Amino acid sequence: MRLKEIQRTAHPAWSPAPHHPICLALGTSAQQLDASFNTTAALEIFQVDFADPSLGMKLKGSLPTSNRLHSLVWVNFGEGEDGLGGRLIGGSDNGTVTVYSPEAIVTSGAEAIIGQSDKHTGPVRALDFNPFQSNLLASGANDSEIYIWDLNNFSNPMTPGTKSQPPEDISVVSWNRQVQHILASANPSGKAVVWDLRKNEPIIKISDHSNRMHCSGMLWHPEVATQLVLASEDDRMPVIQMWDLRFATSPLKVLENHTRGLLSIAWSQADPELLLSSAKDNRILCWNPNTGEVIYELPTTNQWCFDIQWCPRNPALLSAASFDGWISVYSVMGGSLEAQQQSRADQISSSFDTMDPFGTGQVLPPLQVPQPTPQTTLVAPLKKPPKWVRRPVGASFAFGGKLITFESPKAPVQSPQPVPVPRQVFVSQVTTETELLQRSRELQAALQSGSLSDYCQAKIHKAPTDSEQDIWRFLLVNFEDEARVKFLRLLGFSKEDLERKISTCLGKNLQPNGHGVDANDLAEKIQLLSTQVSPGTNLFILLYAPVVLDADGLISQALLVGNFEGAVDLCLNEGRYAEAILLAISGGQELLQKTQQTYLEKQRNSISMLISSVVTQNWGDIVQSCALDNWKEALAALLTYAHPKEFAHLCETLGSRLEGERTEKRCLQACLCYICSGNIEKLVECWALQRDCSSPLVLEDLVEKMMVLRKSVERLRNSEVAVQSPVLADKLTHYAGLLASQGSLATALSYLPDTSDQVNTTSHSSSRYLINQEVVPDNYTPPAPITAPVMGGFPMEGHHHQPQGQQGHDPSRTQQFPPGAPQEPSVQVSDNLVSSVQISNPCVSLQLLQALPAERVEQREIPAEHMVLKQTFDSLVQRCQLAAQDPQTKRKLDDASKRLGYLYDKLREHSLSNNILGGLHEISRCVAGQNYQRGLEVHTAVVTSSNFSEIQAFMPILKVVMTIANKLGV
Repeated sequence: MRLKEIQRTAHPAWSPAPHHPICLALGTSAQQLDASFNTTAALEIFQVDFADPSLGMKLKGSLPTSNRLHSLVWVNFGEGEDGLGGRLIGGSDNGTVTVYSPEAIVTSGAEAIIGQSDKHTGPVRALDFNPFQSNLLASGANDSEIYIWDLNNFSNPMTPGTKSQPPEDISVVSWNRQVQHILASANPSGKAVVWDLRKNEPIIKISDHSNRMHCSGMLWHPEVATQLVLASEDDRMPVIQMWDLRFATSPLKVLENHTRGLLSIAWSQADPELLLSSAKDNRILCWNPNTGEVIYELPTTNQWCFDIQWCPRNPALLSAASFDGWISVYSVMGGSLEAQQQSRADQISSSFDTMDPFGTGQVLPPLQVPQPTPQTTLVAPLKKPPKWVRRPVGASFAFGGKLITFESPKAPVQSPQPVPVPRQVFVSQVTTETELLQRSRELQAALQSGSLSDYCQAKIHKAPTDSEQDIWRFLLVNFEDEARVKFLRLLGFSKEDLERKISTCLGKNLQPNGHGVDANDLAEKIQLLSTQVSPGTNLFILLYAPVVLDADGLISQALLVGNFEGAVDLCLNEGRYAEAILLAISGGQELLQKTQQTYLEKQRNSISMLISSVVTQNWGDIVQSCALDNWKEALAALLTYAHPKEFAHLCETLGSRLEGERTEKRCLQACLCYICSGNIEKLVECWALQRDCSSPLVLEDLVEKMMVLRKSVERLRNSEVAVQSPVLADKLTHYAGLLASQGSLATALSYLPDTSDQVNTTSHSSSRYLINQEVVPDNYTPPAPITAPVMGGFPMEGHHHQPQGQQGHDPSRTQQFPPGAPQEPSVQVSDNLVSSVQISNPCVSLQLLQALPAERVEQREIPAEHMVLKQTFDSLVQRCQLAAQDPQTKRKLDDASKRLGYLYDKLREHSLSNNILGGLHEISRCVAGQNYQRGLEVHTAVVTSSNFSEIQAFMPILKVVMTIANKLGV
């Protein structure tokens, strides 16, 4: 793509690579005239500012010169500011070599000419500076004259040796890019001489035996010291010959694609696989010298380009000077030239005066500039990325904690033929959470062996806080007999201690007999009962004594008539609760319950509620209304009296009340309630309430408790507990992902939930699929947790040999591939690591995409305001396909259908600027009205005013379709 241009008939020279901003020096070219027949000469410096979207360049400074130039170079020698350091050296048509100061030209301050010499007797057509010592300059002129100049002492040049005979003009000189004392020169007859400046003599001469090789350019290979190229200007032999000095009898390779003689060549110092050439067939080609193929062609005007140069600082840029008087700056990254061509035509038209130059006084009609036949300006990009945009190294993390790295190996010892360099990829296992893996292995070992009691004991000893110890003690009790009794002890309640305290309170010593009853105490109670009634008392007297109308008398009468309910009411009214309860026992269960309820309602002390709950078995009220500071007592009462069917629910209710206060202390107390109830989900939710479970070690704490409680519940139920809770599944999936990222794939797979109904289907199935893909054989030895490559590099191409120590091959592990299908290369590693590891290829990636649920992959809709673009352009392509006859046009249209998809994707992503969108809608309206000429004009305006990276995927093909439609008349 043309980026900048200026109308000058000049030789260009780029500023050296260290200088910024980039500048371009132009020296008026000898033996050429512009349209105005101007015979003056000047040396100008322009700044190439790519922030300015226009094609022009800003003039920084100008210096009139007395001579026109045949050659110009900008050397990185000397000090300077603002990117204008170094020295400009020009070779003029009268044999003068002049050294200029670019800084002085710009500032117009000091004397711009630093040195000048007229040692040469003819035009100085060849200049080049030494890449190792920038103060050394070589020049070539007529009569085989070659001088080596030292910019520190410009007055006394040296010669490389005796002049070659017979004397000829020197058309080019070039320093070797690898050896600083080697210089080459060439003349138009096609002969090249290689000089050794240490010996001051030629060491080899190269000559084409066809005698048709008129040399117009010569360059050394940027990296291979013994190779160079020669370009032929003869129309009968428009070739580039590649020579190797070690085999100098004939060219090593011949590049043939130009149809007329070559005028200039330039070899990229940033990428040796890019060689530019311009010729009299109006073409500028970019070659890959190693393969001999043309990998890029610059779209240029119908003019000969006599000078092309790569930009030293920006390797994608090049300058081209043509005989029509234009200096252009191109980028090899592609583009379009139509807007620039139209701009140039307008400038040519406006340069003529509207008045008749012959004095008639009449106004001339507008200049009719011939329009070329509309042609597709789509230029194919480089067939592979240039070296400066290729990654020299790269690294990427893969699933399972794998680190994939590569680097660009250095080429082997230079050889005449390019040898493919094997590229290696290294696979490393990266471990960052060593403590997590260690604790995970301990948990997994305990789960597999079933020794969870020992595991809990160990966790109790290692617990850093008392609350952590309490949790592990409660978890441990789940694996022991009489768990509810032991839970009471952990809460601080012991039956034995309680009985001992009661006995102390009564002043008696407790002497258990194995049945909870003291025999001596029982005998004393019986004796006391027998002495309460005198020996002479008669039961008849007790029954038929005279009735007294007081409370006792009323109670006696009620009893005599069997009215137990009335007797009980009388006792309760008198506050004789013991007698009321004793009589209620005789009156039946219903009366007893009523009596108990009445009694408990009248008693309002601190113990009455507990007594009420014990008697009525109504523990829900206790759990709902007890003070949370007495949670231990409430939990102890549940452990003692609650029915097994209600116990879990009551514990969860108490835990929910504790958890509701949202403090760390209450959450830990709630966790103990959930452990007693065996509710894994509640335990997980409560534990995560006050902790950030995104931390690996915090998540490890949670999973340890979760899995131990799960195992205790499975032991109690004698069956596995399925993970159906979204909370549990999410934590386990996250934990499995952490383990997988650390390379513990088999363990990670064991934690993934079996069902995914309650979790995110896509992430869950993706995790399971990826882990299954990466699980290695049972005899796999995991690599050590390091961050450097631990697996040997393997070649990307070629055969994979059986490693030492691998004696057998398991046919069951061999994957069957259809004939011709790509197979996964095996990475061979040393014996102490792993016998073989399969590295995923693109097929595996495709299988992974196919394994994901299709219904979850949703494509965004094109915004409604832009749907007209898709409808219009698709309709245009379809009409063209129906009308097209030749196969080439049909292929272009088929390609257009695919490439317009890039436009629709950008519309879905809202990634196009308003300027581009406005232009596309204008083009759509032109297409709808079949005004393709106007559509092409709008297309040109959009391309020239937009960032090409945004539109390169679809704008060129859109122009192709409109051009075809205009041609077909659809």
